[in-house]
Amino acid sequence: MKSSLKTWHIHINGLVQGIGFRPLVYNEALTYGLNGWVKNDNDGVHIEVNASREIAHIFYQSIINNPPERAKITVSNIIQVPIRDYRQFEIIHDTMSEHAKVHLTPDFATCDNCRSEMFAPKNRRKHYPFITCSECGPRYSIVHSLPYDRENTSMDVFTMCEVCKSEYSDPADRRYYAQTNSCPFCSIGLALYNSKKKELSNDITTIKQIISKKWSQGEIVAIKGIGGYLMTCCASNAKAIATLRVRKRRPNKPFALMYPNLDLLDEYSLCEEEVKAISDHVSPIVLVSKQEKIKILEGICDSLSRVGVMLPYAPLFELLLDEYKKPIIATSGNIYNAPIVFQDEKALNELFEIADLVLVHNREIVVPQDDSVVAYTSYFKKRVVFRRSRGLAPTYFNDDLKLTSNNILAMGAFMKSTFTACHNGNIYISQYLGDLDDFDTQQNYLHTLNHLMRLLRLSPEKIVVDMHSDFLSTQKGKALALMLEIPLLEVQHHMAHFAALIGEHNLIHTEEKVLGVVWDGTGMGNDGNIWGGEFFIYHDYQFDRCNHFPYFHHLANDKMAKEPRLSAFALCADLKAVQGIIKSKFTDIEWKIYTQKLKNNNVLKTSSIGRLFDALASILGLSDIQTYEGQAAGLLQVKAEEHFNEYGLDYDISYGIKEMGSNFSGSELLRLIQSDLRNEIDVSCIAAKFHLTLVHWIDYIATEQQVAKIGFSGGVFQNTLLIDLVIFHLAERYELLFNQDLSPNDENISFGQLIYAEIESIRQKI
Repeated sequence: MKSSLKTWHIHINGLVQGIGFRPLVYNEALTYGLNGWVKNDNDGVHIEVNASREIAHIFYQSIINNPPERAKITVSNIIQVPIRDYRQFEIIHDTMSEHAKVHLTPDFATCDNCRSEMFAPKNRRKHYPFITCSECGPRYSIVHSLPYDRENTSMDVFTMCEVCKSEYSDPADRRYYAQTNSCPFCSIGLALYNSKKKELSNDITTIKQIISKKWSQGEIVAIKGIGGYLMTCCASNAKAIATLRVRKRRPNKPFALMYPNLDLLDEYSLCEEEVKAISDHVSPIVLVSKQEKIKILEGICDSLSRVGVMLPYAPLFELLLDEYKKPIIATSGNIYNAPIVFQDEKALNELFEIADLVLVHNREIVVPQDDSVVAYTSYFKKRVVFRRSRGLAPTYFNDDLKLTSNNILAMGAFMKSTFTACHNGNIYISQYLGDLDDFDTQQNYLHTLNHLMRLLRLSPEKIVVDMHSDFLSTQKGKALALMLEIPLLEVQHHMAHFAALIGEHNLIHTEEKVLGVVWDGTGMGNDGNIWGGEFFIYHDYQFDRCNHFPYFHHLANDKMAKEPRLSAFALCADLKAVQGIIKSKFTDIEWKIYTQKLKNNNVLKTSSIGRLFDALASILGLSDIQTYEGQAAGLLQVKAEEHFNEYGLDYDISYGIKEMGSNFSGSELLRLIQSDLRNEIDVSCIAAKFHLTLVHWIDYIATEQQVAKIGFSGGVFQNTLLIDLVIFHLAERYELLFNQDLSPNDENISFGQLIYAEIESIRQKI
């Protein structure tokens, strides 16, 4: 080796595995004529080369400045090491260090190159339903252990044919070191079954024809995707949709539509942000505005103003829809209230309760995931994450967020559960795991938690839980802390919501006061009541509750969230005029029972804005009993949107918040609304005035607290209209903070618990 050459070691961490990073390094090394090696390890990618100082640093800068498209580099460095004599450059076998420090790569939708090959007449992967490359296909959903290499994934059982091996070994091939590589000659198996569990076909051409015919005949087909099974049927067959609703026991909750291609979505007049989201490598469901010119069957999305649309994110779906040429319903393949089914045996044993056919393949799903869901507000195009799952989880990136704490496990909430781990400087937030009142969901939560802990070899040094002792996540967290003999921290639900905002916007160390507006349906408060309409001040590493929606009775426990009429009843307890509107919603016996309950001083109180939305929806005749969470609030939002669509966002008439001031109350608000009803004011106008009243109340509290920054979190802030109104009326005078990469709903609780623990640790050291 020339005396001018030294040996240099380069370490790169971040999202760097499973996205073609090693092949890129290999080709760059050949370009510069360097000898050495590149490998994956549990803390990222490691490289060693022989080079002069100048060439080594040029090579290093070339890699970190031009990484693969999907890469996200968080840490990188180059150091000189003792001289080693390398005679060639090679990719060497992955090694396993003691603890994982690498970010986990999410699943990627089919890339343009693979899509082109799949439909190319002479390509050897023509119509191959599992085509992938180094830039697309399953990643997180198939990984058994780290580092990410074929033998550590579900692909381990599939032996590559000679041609695939050649591609895999060829630095000039785009499938060089693509761990999911396969083709029709070393194929992943596919099989279509009928309800008698008889295999109808294992040939993709025949399967396409059968399924297309069955969709046309109104039958329901369960199809195994990347993260689990989807239930599908024709989107223009009212009978098929009605049958799916009956079998799934889902009478009203909206279904998503999967379209064959982007061209067929032109009729929605998608904005630029929606087009980009729906066609990127995440390929989520995007909630877009319905258009009058589009005939969408009423059974798809009830009376809501938005419909969820998506493109095929896996080649199997792409082939089936290319055959069918029309949109289909695509909804999670699960039994009522249970999590998405991802195991083949369970699918064949259970999904025929809903489906007429089940399409199975034998690539194992290790980590189940639902489809991610996002929306953009109508006026300001603000992105709102409704569900963070496939394509987004589990790695969380925030380069400016530096935590002093490490090896912390935050267990999350009860509804829309997630968990968050801080490990070796990286943050991992699980995918959406569902509501923990179902046994299968509980098992799925534990399966995903145990899997991630094994992947990372995580040994937590602190556990953080919600203060509600009945939550499964809290109980498991307490048991784990007891078993490991490590500290346990309990965090109030709404403070965790606010802490999540503080963390996302890197405000842990801010010297300014920040007002947090945290509105949702429910959460145990520090005083034992049910909170949900909260204002907090964050300052000097402290969260203080500075105001809240006035308490009203919390009736019938969880039943209140399912029956908006109960929220109306509780809020109208002292208003005889309004009681006349709602009495017809109850039987005489029910009225007597609930009236008696109101006289009981031991009844819990609530400050929930979510229940306030429910109450108004009931009073306005929109919804008395919900069949899914958020239904009543969604219908109220639709009515308000009708008004603003006609009069514009600058319409600024509300219910006297300036006069009520700090005496703002639900009963006074309903008294004013009842007056409008008596004067035959249109329901859409009342709904619009209600939304504006909430915005003006926020403004009043912010002025009172003398703040310049306001943050918003909680499920109520999935209301895209409310977000637009807040921005329109308050953005000129305040800095407004919304959840960015996380959902405002309870999915962000686990991350907020982690941030709260960090803040608490700092505060104790002051």
